[in-house]
Order: sequence, then C-alpha cells, then structure tokens
Amino acid sequence: MALTYLISRRRLGLCLAASMAALALPLAAEPAAAATPDEIKARGKLIVGVLTDYPPFGGTDSEQKPAGYDADVAALMAKKLGVSLELVPVTGPNRIPYLLTNKVDLLIATFGITPERMKQVLFSNPYSTLTTYIMGPKDLKVTKPEELVGVTVGVARASTQDITVSQIAPSGTQIMRFDDDATTTQALISGQVQSIGASNTVLAQLTKDYASLGIEAKFKMKEQANGMAFRKADTALREWCNGFIAEIVADGQLSQINQKWFGSALAPLPPMPKF
Repeated sequence: MALTYLISRRRLGLCLAASMAALALPLAAEPAAAATPDEIKARGKLIVGVLTDYPPFGGTDSEQKPAGYDADVAALMAKKLGVSLELVPVTGPNRIPYLLTNKVDLLIATFGITPERMKQVLFSNPYSTLTTYIMGPKDLKVTKPEELVGVTVGVARASTQDITVSQIAPSGTQIMRFDDDATTTQALISGQVQSIGASNTVLAQLTKDYASLGIEAKFKMKEQANGMAFRKADTALREWCNGFIAEIVADGQLSQINQKWFGSALAPLPPMPKF
C-alpha cells in the first residue's frame, strides 16, 4: 500500500514536471515583441543601443556617458518622437543579442549593412558611411590581399572588418580577433599584431596620436554603409526611421552632426545596398 502510494506520488511529480516543461517551451521560443513609434511614445522613452568604444561615431564624454555621432542622431530621434532618451552601451559582439532580447528598441551603433546581418535584423537606409582598410607600419610590405600570407592581422570580433578580412585573406594569414576596436588598435601599437583591419576613423586617430609609428593604409577593403538595426517584426519603426533619416538629411541636421564630429559637411549617403 505504502509502495503503491510512493509510486503514485512519483508519477504525479514526473507528470507535473513534464507539464511545466511543456508550458515553458512556448515562452522560450516566443519572438521578440515589436516596438512601434506609437508604443515608444506611450512609454515616453526611446531606448537605443550605441557603441562607446568607437569614437567619434560612438565614444564617451567627460562623465563617461555615451557621446558621438550616433548618440547625437539618437537624441534627434527622441526629440522628434517627443520622448526621453536612454542610451545603452553595446559592443560589436553583443549588439544583435541586445536587440533580439529586447534590451533596446533599436541600434544606432555604426552597424555595417551586410547580407549575413540582414538574415537576423532589419536595416534602415544608410545614415552614415566609413571606409575600411588593412593598415600597418610603413615597413610592412603589403599592397593587396595575396601579400597577407604570413602576416598577423588584428580585427574586432564580429565587425565588418572581421567578415571582410576572413573573406579576402589567403591561407597562411593569421587573423587575431579582439573584443573591440580599442583593443585591436592597442594590439597594433604594442606590436602584438603586424597589421589591423579597421576604418578611416581609426587610421585618423593613429596618425594623430601615434605619428611616430608611421601607420598607413596598405589597401582599401570596402566602403561600408551603416544602418540603424531593428528586430524583424519592427517594420513600422524601420519605416518611421527611414522617413526621419530623409528629413534630417534634407534639413541639414545630419550634416551639422557630421561637421561637429568629423569637421566636414556630410557627403552624399549611398543608397541601400543590394545583395
């Protein structure tokens, strides 16, 4: 009698556990909730993911708060929506996870538009651009991808430079991946790597702050169009942002931001890349 009772209780417990697990499965698989402009207005706050390790697009101010080109674009967007702004620091590797787990409404994080990323997120039309290069000291004799054999190349993990170098580097190239552009740049300065894949903004910083190293562009890899990124369900927010970008280009506000951070007027933005 006692044994039968114990077996029944055990079976009941197993059934309850199985039922709870079954109930949990749909929750775990539930897609990220959509964020629309109306929902953001009702909440009264816009939450944007930005880089803080990639000045002047995304850096920090004297109080260690996010600052730069991207932060200024986000501030204009919040003003247009009539809401407050919360800037959430992200990194190259965690940008997409932060977006897909609803930690931010969207990314304005110098995010290059690529076919691989378009499988995971929606992109706005380009709102900024940059050029990526292989760069290194003058005594490094490299002028094309084929000459990277035996060369150590540093890149920021999960960046467009990482993707491009991985595609063009021949067998025999040693690619070293770092957490962000700052540590990648430091690896070049310290001699840990012979060259890096990085943008024109990094090259300008190295030329200005470490002129004695003689760092120069060896060859251009690609022109990168940057877009705001959204969850796949957030089509309404993407369309609103496309209109917003067109508006701040037309009225000169985006050019003013470019002048502030790069010292020049905004060049014509490229069209949405087609892959």
